[in-house]
Amino acid sequence: MKNLVRLASLILIGSILLFLPCLAGASAAKNRNVILATTTSTQDTGLLNVLLPLFEKSSGYSVRTIAVGSGQAMKMGEKGGADVLLVHSPAAEKKFMADGFGSNRRLVMHNDFIIVGPLTDPAKIRSVTGITEAMRRIAASGETFISRGDNSGTHAKEKELWKAAGINPEAGKWHQQTGLGMGQTLTVASEKQGYTLTDRATYLAMKKNLGLAILCEGATALLNIYHVIEVNQLKWPKVNSAGGKAFADFMVSEKTQKIIGAFGVDKFGSPLFAPDAGRRPSDLEL
Repeated sequence: MKNLVRLASLILIGSILLFLPCLAGASAAKNRNVILATTTSTQDTGLLNVLLPLFEKSSGYSVRTIAVGSGQAMKMGEKGGADVLLVHSPAAEKKFMADGFGSNRRLVMHNDFIIVGPLTDPAKIRSVTGITEAMRRIAASGETFISRGDNSGTHAKEKELWKAAGINPEAGKWHQQTGLGMGQTLTVASEKQGYTLTDRATYLAMKKNLGLAILCEGATALLNIYHVIEVNQLKWPKVNSAGGKAFADFMVSEKTQKIIGAFGVDKFGSPLFAPDAGRRPSDLEL
């Protein structure tokens, strides 16, 4: 009888060992999906339309993209709702990392922010030197300023610029918030013939459908830097860390960096983003 029990136990153990690879295979299959939370500018410009098919083909992963403001993207990361982030809000990113929500953060690319507005420029900011004076003139004129108001990287930069100018924009009716992404906010600004802060890439991608001109640009304070961040699996065990890392590695790879550096040249005569993998943010210039 004991021998029969022993034999049955061995058979059971053997069956389990044979079944384990199947379980591992099923688990791996489930993890071929990667959730990317990113800022709307990477989507509105069409950059992801070029990069994601290349990543999916080379890696075997399938990417689900959620394009929101950088603040919302990081909130998703904090809750384990994304595997990897592509964002452009450096101060918030540093806090995200300090709080342990990210396992790795790498520089990917940059472009710049610009102030756009009506071709007639009623606030007369085209002639001023410096972004601070431009912000003050808009506020003093009472001309409409359209803000994203969505805690995105662009909104964070806007608030930083108002603070530097010593202005509380929410005290005036001229400051209006959309709560929308960059592309939609540009459309609203065009319809209302107001001023707004935008990343250059999204503006150029939409320019032909907008009645807005670039009125202030080139200040160091308008640098717009993008990082890729892998969400920390130690915080959220269900996060697909392998997939997140694969995407992050892809974004900083030499091949992808060359594609980023060429993106937009054929249509606009110059790239919409400058590739920066391996560089330090302090070395970047406009």
